Amino acid sequence: MTTKSIFITALLSLLLFSYSIAQDLEPVKWKFSVNKLNNNKVELVFKASIEKKWHLYSQFVGEGGPLPTEFIYEKSDKYKVIDKAVEYPKPEKHYDSTFLMDVLQFTGMANFKQKVELLTDEEFVIKGEIAYMSCDDERCIPLYTDFSFNISPPEPEAVEEEIVKDDVIEEEDIDSSEEEILVPNEVETADTDNKGIPEEEKEDDDEDTGTLWGFLILGLAFGFGGALTPCVYPMIPVTVNYFMNMSENKSKNRFHAIFYGISIIVIYTIVGVILGEPIQFISTHWITNLVFFILFIVFAASFFGMFEIMLPSSIADKTDKQADKGGLIGTFFMALTLIIVSFACTAPFIGSIIVMSGEGHILKPAVGMFGFAIAFALPFTFLAFFPALMGKMPKSGGWMNTLKVILGFLIIFFGFKFFIVPNEELGLGVTREMVIAIWIVLFTLLGLYLMGKIKLPHDGDTPHIKVPRLFLIIITFSFVVYLIPGLFGMPLNTLSPFLPPESSFDIPAMIRESTMHGGSGAEASYNICEKPKYSDEFKFKLGLKGYFDYNQAVKCSKELNKPVLLDFTGRACANCKKMEAQVWSDPEVLKRIRENFVLAGLYCDVRIDMPESEWVKDEEKGKVLKTMDRINKYIEKTRYNNIAQPYYAIIDFEGKDMADPRGYNADIEEYIKWLDEGFERFKKKHSDKE
Repeated sequence: MTTKSIFITALLSLLLFSYSIAQDLEPVKWKFSVNKLNNNKVELVFKASIEKKWHLYSQFVGEGGPLPTEFIYEKSDKYKVIDKAVEYPKPEKHYDSTFLMDVLQFTGMANFKQKVELLTDEEFVIKGEIAYMSCDDERCIPLYTDFSFNISPPEPEAVEEEIVKDDVIEEEDIDSSEEEILVPNEVETADTDNKGIPEEEKEDDDEDTGTLWGFLILGLAFGFGGALTPCVYPMIPVTVNYFMNMSENKSKNRFHAIFYGISIIVIYTIVGVILGEPIQFISTHWITNLVFFILFIVFAASFFGMFEIMLPSSIADKTDKQADKGGLIGTFFMALTLIIVSFACTAPFIGSIIVMSGEGHILKPAVGMFGFAIAFALPFTFLAFFPALMGKMPKSGGWMNTLKVILGFLIIFFGFKFFIVPNEELGLGVTREMVIAIWIVLFTLLGLYLMGKIKLPHDGDTPHIKVPRLFLIIITFSFVVYLIPGLFGMPLNTLSPFLPPESSFDIPAMIRESTMHGGSGAEASYNICEKPKYSDEFKFKLGLKGYFDYNQAVKCSKELNKPVLLDFTGRACANCKKMEAQVWSDPEVLKRIRENFVLAGLYCDVRIDMPESEWVKDEEKGKVLKTMDRINKYIEKTRYNNIAQPYYAIIDFEGKDMADPRGYNADIEEYIKWLDEGFERFKKKHSDKE
């Protein structure tokens, strides 16, 4: 063999070895130890080291969320487990937009202590396994780790570790609405910095910075919108004239105008800073979201002219009296008076910032309010320096009332952002289609209003439609047309944050079949040969039909002479849901899956006991796998040397791959090419069987 051949062979071997290591992921490594206590008790210690970019979920994530960390003990009459394990350091609370809830998770490291009462003086072994899920930005992996503790009776002088009761919440004390657990914070953490997380494990904050910049821009947009409302816009020339004429010293007048703008920015930003800590509760609890939703409806009614909303006049009077004192203090209270008086128009903008800022960085409310305040204060300060421009500003008039009514319609639309949480928490049963139907009616009425077909209390006559209004009418009715397919299950991805996550039905079969299959009754079978096993437990979204058992799908593949699309998925897999919402929902992708494949959804995180005839032996570990999650993970690992979800493969009924398997990738065009490649290879190989 030549030197060149040896080099190429070695390089290929190294690449294959690296690939194998990369696929056999183990993002969490565990260490175990035992602390001896008194009174025939011991404490089992589980220490998890979590790789960079990955996180591990707490034991307490709440129903409907990702898989919690769970400690499963073999049954024995030699010991008794006492309550749940205590976890520390305190897990981070993170809002997950996929599950629409806060989840508790660890990064860098996690520790768990489980107290156990010994029921015998003999030496014995406590065995079991840890079932947990670890995720990064692209995949989630449900994992299992076996543990074993050698237990001997405690020494008489052993002293039980004191755990302050106030620092621990028992399982039955956890408020499901809060999903929060308090845990001991001050414990020894070897090889870590003073925050309990290894220095090299700290995450880069680039993503947070980008999010804050985006939220600052959003705040600026809301601020400009607030400045154009009828409560604020007419006050701009009045306020500017006041500063221009307060003295003969123009420099002093402009200084007061600047201070006036700075005062507005300071007041709003302080509000954002104060809300920084409680914002997660405000933005995610169903009570506060329901209150905001009702308030938005009330504000909309006010904008339509049903009544006027005003804070108690005594509040404005007190600040106005302070403003009369003059000087910088008077200017500051002038700014405070403006904020109070304009509350009726700015509250919807501020409320949106408050709730939306609860979905991320703790600085978001302050940044959002800062951006809002800058844009809100800018017209007052800018025109004080360039007063000649005031003459070019549109005069207050009927257009302001029209703008107010438009804002009323938009407020109702955005208000449904706050309705999602109480709808889910209280089980109100308002479906995605119901909300879309309301929107269609809402924007149809807005279009008719802009056309002058509907009059509200403060409207005057509209003799003709001006060009800007005509463009608004076109945009409004175009949006209505865009919404209509959503009534029939079509995904509206850009509006998903404002909609309930689940449809009241899968995409109606009759409509989808007529558009994708030409109404053929034969094609409407959805590539189903027999009733799928576990169909009472699982359902495909988007109107898809398929199997949840590997062998059943392969059997049907042979009968129909169509390839199998293997979908290694999970009920608590966030990226699996993203692929369904962003990729599978595409009409071209959906058409191909329906027409060309037998679909097999293999759940890797749902523990269902399988019948003995379907048990699988793991030859490597010498274990018999008896549950669905383990069997499906075993199929994925032994066939593809992969344990992450989502993961997709195309096979024929002989079990041969028709295309290279792939993981999470939201590129729709690439996914279509991949599906076509697998289908064409299958047809070429099995065309004689058609």
